[in-house]
Amino acid sequence: MNNVFVYIEIEGTQVAEVSQELLTKGRKLANTLGVQLHAVVAGTDIKGKVESQILPYGVDKLFCFDGPALFPYTSAPHTSILVNLFKEEEPQICLMGATVIGRDLGPRVSSSLTSGLTADCTELEIGEYDEKKSGKHWDQLLYQIRPAFGGNIVATIVNPEHRPQMATVRSGVMQREILDENYKGEVVYPDVTKYTSAEDYIVKVLERHVEAAKHNLKGAPIVVAGGYGVGSKENFDMLFQLAKELHGEVGGSRAAVDAGWVDHDRQIGQTGVTVHPKVYFAVGISGQIQHIAGMQDSGIIVSINNDPNAPINKIADYVIVGDCEEVVPKLIKYYKQNNK
Repeated sequence: MNNVFVYIEIEGTQVAEVSQELLTKGRKLANTLGVQLHAVVAGTDIKGKVESQILPYGVDKLFCFDGPALFPYTSAPHTSILVNLFKEEEPQICLMGATVIGRDLGPRVSSSLTSGLTADCTELEIGEYDEKKSGKHWDQLLYQIRPAFGGNIVATIVNPEHRPQMATVRSGVMQREILDENYKGEVVYPDVTKYTSAEDYIVKVLERHVEAAKHNLKGAPIVVAGGYGVGSKENFDMLFQLAKELHGEVGGSRAAVDAGWVDHDRQIGQTGVTVHPKVYFAVGISGQIQHIAGMQDSGIIVSINNDPNAPINKIADYVIVGDCEEVVPKLIKYYKQNNK
């Protein structure tokens, strides 16, 4: 059986968290399949600077492509590197982050290799598949699981005939976990010129501007999230006050974002950010599956809703039935008095 590959996304010499999350998942998939976990990274002046951020996650072999024009990311050279490498290595699975880069690179690679690609997966598992029409049976396929039809159902997608089986996964969906700080994986530094051509470098990045994140919603231990039931942008100000007292961050459902009450980069859910806080306050959120997909792994979920039958209450640890205009000011007052 061929190996599991993870494409490593970097910013300069810093490995993206989503790639480390996928390495953790990739290691588990490789263990289930009885194969090795391989990783591929491409950048400029990265030799000796990224290996320690990758190997401890259980990587058996790292392909490190170091070239003068591989950073910032441009589509053509990275596509050529992966396509030509995969033709040599013939992996059975390839995982990428569902980032701006992953959503550009994944389709290009899968199209060139005539393999399938499932975007925005929320879970990955190994299983079997029986095709009733032909009577064929496959073992050890990658179950690519993702919400479909606007989040109304969860679809399990398989690709029995073509390789590699490719999937992109959004940041924060998987948990990252170092396997062994001293994991002894092999590192190779292929000749970039053998995998790319001069035509791959026609596009050059003349200027690049990167802004620091305005908040740390993904890593916040406490999240106060509001939905359409909050009622107005002014009422959302109360959520910011509560989050300030709790030293947390504010998020919102898609309905609240669409209403213009909170910025899009604070959207939590299937089409937003996935969070895993210790405590999650769901204020005026009904609990559609699209939103639950982005916060269901929170440690403690507190629902504040005037509808006692709201779907969010089914997964909440604590439910406060009442209007947010009445409940939230009381919480702010309490935490002001008792917060140490």
